Amino acid sequence: QVQLVESGGGLVQPGGSLRLSCAASRITFSRYNMGWYRQAPGKQRELVAGISSSGSSNYVDSVKGRFTISRDNAKNTVYLQMNSLKPEDTAVYYCNARADFASWNYWGQGTQITVYS
Repeated sequence: QVQLVESGGGLVQPGGSLRLSCAASRITFSRYNMGWYRQAPGKQRELVAGISSSGSSNYVDSVKGRFTISRDNAKNTVYLQMNSLKPEDTAVYYCNARADFASWNYWGQGTQITVYS
């Protein structure tokens, strides 16, 4: 059974930093496009950052220059470094794995990030 296990969420003050990790198992990690999504209360889930199987990345405009997505194929892990956090970054963050060769798509269980004053 495929598993995506997120870690690194928590409470942080505005301007602070956090790093999320997502460890994948039972997939050929290097053949998957990986992404971090978030969902705030009352809002739709949105793509925050994505990194393709070839290593190219993209970001939603609101996090450009503050967040960095990276991947370590040897560790089957994708990361999201979040700097200069703002209260509007508060949400549940989800890891996503999407195969680049099939319509397979997997989600992690989510991790809460709360940015509070």
